[in-house]
Amino acid sequence: MNTKYIFVTGGVVSSLGKGIISASIGKLLQARGYKVTIQKFDPYINIDPGTLNPYEHGECYVTVDGMETDLDLGHYERFTGIHTTRDNSITTGRIYKTVIDRERHGDYLGKTIQVVPHITDEIKHRMLREGLDEGLDFVITEVGGTIGDIESAPFMEAIRQLRWQLGRDAVCVHLTYVPYLKAADELKTKPTQHSVKELQGMGIQPDILVLRTERHLSDSIRLKVASFCNVDLECVVQSEDMPSIYEVPVSMQQQGLDAAIMRKIGIPVGETPAMKSWHDFLEKQRHAKREVHIGLVGKYDLQDAYKSIRESLNLAGIYNDAKVKIHFVNSQELTHENVAERLQGMAGIVICPGFGQRGIEGKIVAAEYGRTKDIPTFGICLGMQMMVIEFARNVLGYKDANSAEMDAQTPHNVIDMMEEQKNIKDMGGTMRLGAYECQLVAGSRTAEAYGGVMTISERHRHRYEFNNAYKDEYEAAGMKCVGMNPTSGLVEVVELPEKRWYIGAQFHPEYASTVLHPHPLFMNFIKECLKL
Repeated sequence: MNTKYIFVTGGVVSSLGKGIISASIGKLLQARGYKVTIQKFDPYINIDPGTLNPYEHGECYVTVDGMETDLDLGHYERFTGIHTTRDNSITTGRIYKTVIDRERHGDYLGKTIQVVPHITDEIKHRMLREGLDEGLDFVITEVGGTIGDIESAPFMEAIRQLRWQLGRDAVCVHLTYVPYLKAADELKTKPTQHSVKELQGMGIQPDILVLRTERHLSDSIRLKVASFCNVDLECVVQSEDMPSIYEVPVSMQQQGLDAAIMRKIGIPVGETPAMKSWHDFLEKQRHAKREVHIGLVGKYDLQDAYKSIRESLNLAGIYNDAKVKIHFVNSQELTHENVAERLQGMAGIVICPGFGQRGIEGKIVAAEYGRTKDIPTFGICLGMQMMVIEFARNVLGYKDANSAEMDAQTPHNVIDMMEEQKNIKDMGGTMRLGAYECQLVAGSRTAEAYGGVMTISERHRHRYEFNNAYKDEYEAAGMKCVGMNPTSGLVEVVELPEKRWYIGAQFHPEYASTVLHPHPLFMNFIKECLKL
């Protein structure tokens, strides 16, 4: 069959969960045997979110091919298990840069470059994934922002054109918010009506409405929305608050969202897939009785800043029949004097990634506390580097040890910039990014966690590395370098074998953790944390 296209837009307010709905649609269509990909179009002018402050945009997710992307791609991968690439994340900045580069090259033969048709044509080209994929049954495209935003206008125009061009091969799913007014004790549909009216004013009639709500919507409310918005009743679906985001695909399936999409496109619906493995996971989640408390040591007091780490911990807990209770510990406020109080009752410690000077001394304090108290400790990227610095200061005796990122003049730069990075001036997209191989040492705790697999591939996002000039000193003192890049010889993993669980990874294992395949390092970490 021809490739089918699903466009997911949002209205009324942002942060409604378009990414979760897009990922859920992808999962449901996958369960029916279709080959699916999901892509995100963000209206901001940045080339990618790599240089954005996490407070602005949450975590930066990295694809296997080294693209810094929006955190929604993490949802796509965790729900569906597909590997996204740089072609799954597009920004206004990338669109305009492509068009301007072509203009400078002379490709437009002197024509005046305009938003319509040149920008919209490039958006359409990316939405259709022309020349990229063969054999895709569905391409799901989520457009960031909210209907009415000036930045998203070219994307809406591109969708309008594609709806006419593709006919029944395209469907528009519009997500809106239905607020509850406590004083009136009423759910209000007027914001949804206005959002759909604005979308219609752009020439787009939504085929399906997903109503985000904190309270159950009666059939009469759904009928009202259907009548005022020119949408079939069976195509008005509600997205209520769920105990877990992983319940959303099941709720959408029960309401027939995937079936409605298929009817709109003209595909026989057939039987509803059982999704046994997904339901088995949800059963484990519902029946997890034990609790395990994990201290998340970082400097960004924002849930989305460490989204993939949080989800990886939660998934690993569920598969260990436990509920993970994550306690954020602000590393800027962590000192030798208060660390025992702040980490009291924690079964394990995760030292988070990040960039820059702010909060690193607190991370070093946390690393020392985990090492000396023998609490399972997991350092990720910068977290691993802080474990290395702490060991140098307090075991090797180099009290002035540091990373060259934090102190360019340190005489003991146990963490230093890679040679190939030293002459790079641009900040964006120039780090060590994407998947690289790592050779593990047989018999190490890390190799054990990976089930004896000796060669692994994990994603990276960093500019500084373990300084191999100190490698022999570290190993002689007990910190073993148990993971190495086979090509460059760079250290990827360090561990203290005599401790219960003290491992630092230069890579980001959280990017590879999915609902049906939780990451082995997180699984092994939580398993150790659950031991009394």
